[in-house]
Amino acid sequence: MAQVLEFRLPDLGEGLTEAEIVRWLVEVGDVVAVDQPVVEVETAKAMVDVPCPYAGVVTARFGEEGSELPVGSPLITVAVGAATPDGSTAAPDDGSPEASGGSAGGSGNVLVGYGTSEAPARRRRVRPTPAAPAAANGRSVPAEPVEEPEAGAPAVVDGPVPVISPLVRRLARENGLDLKELTGSGRDGLILRADVEYALRAAAVQTRPAPVPSATPATAPATTPAGTRVPLKGIRGAVADKLSRSRTEIPDATCWVDADATELMRARAAMNATGAPKISLLALLARICTAALARFPELNSTVDMAAREIVRLDAVHLGFAAQTERGLVVPVVKDAHARDTEALSAEFARLTEAARTGSLTPAELTGGTFTLNNYGVFGVDGSTPIINHPEAAMLGVGRIVPKPWVHEGELAVRQVVQLSLTFDHRVCDGGTAGGFLRYVADCVEQPAVLLRTL
Repeated sequence: MAQVLEFRLPDLGEGLTEAEIVRWLVEVGDVVAVDQPVVEVETAKAMVDVPCPYAGVVTARFGEEGSELPVGSPLITVAVGAATPDGSTAAPDDGSPEASGGSAGGSGNVLVGYGTSEAPARRRRVRPTPAAPAAANGRSVPAEPVEEPEAGAPAVVDGPVPVISPLVRRLARENGLDLKELTGSGRDGLILRADVEYALRAAAVQTRPAPVPSATPATAPATTPAGTRVPLKGIRGAVADKLSRSRTEIPDATCWVDADATELMRARAAMNATGAPKISLLALLARICTAALARFPELNSTVDMAAREIVRLDAVHLGFAAQTERGLVVPVVKDAHARDTEALSAEFARLTEAARTGSLTPAELTGGTFTLNNYGVFGVDGSTPIINHPEAAMLGVGRIVPKPWVHEGELAVRQVVQLSLTFDHRVCDGGTAGGFLRYVADCVEQPAVLLRTL
């Protein structure tokens, strides 16, 4: 006899609490194998394929494409041991771990980098309930899934208030609504999300001021200009949150300098003429950054205001800004200080390709300690970038273009670049920031300066 198992959206790690369904990879009735991806989701950090830890036949899917689900919400149900369309059995049903793809302890590979945990001792079923009249308002409320506890479990899990869903409690709390004043339309008076939303709409109508008679013609109320509303969610929403927090918390300052990059470009051309793997300009700039951070470690730090401490970090995890079709992302090269220029170039190429294809993992998008922003690829000379919170600094690099320049006492056409450093003024003063930027500029103008730190 088939056993129906429910697979919920797993903990995606890195503090992520929800994900948007981008594309379903299976249909109801499909046969799935252990660890087969069943849905593609987008978190605030990356696109992720979520594999199912059970083998069987898909009996239900929860959530439409484009909808957001919190971690722990049901994704699909799978009938383990059910007959497949060809008459065979999808998986044995003998209670062994193989029968459900390791259901006793999970497959261990629900998400790359994150394993499944032990199955809970008690599961909750989700069953639809028909629309029921709401005693509080005299209206019928659309049916919605209700989580039903197993036999013996209390139906009310929030004290005297008959509500199960944490989303319903949060919605009421955020809007200052007392759930004790509501009569739920669900089974046994269970308060549903529709009950809360209706109560909020009713409260909004009651608090709306009545129109004031006037002898003069009424002036049309101000309205929002017509336009398209774009939800701030996914990567765009994460960027908005992080940049807003940076501007709110970090007292930043910016300094900049022009540098003659002619010798750096010649050095790169000489490196790439040897037949060895090509070296990118970004890799050369990264190598200069790590050398500069070794001399000025104040800029490879973060601020702990709760403890009122500056935390200087031992390793340099170098982030770099990459523009993709899905928005701006900042992949991180881990332990950049321990990599040579060739290794840095290879890692930049790998992460850039992963960013373009949307296959970066959350771990590859977090943990940065310093960011390198090459906005010159957009054809601009300068910028005052916003620090990637909770880091302490960001180096910006403009385009490298031929410009008049005084070289060895004579006017010449040289390859000139503008470098800018935005830094957290809590971690250092202008002297340290200026020293860092001047060292970077000296290495750009005379790459041989780097030999002292190699």
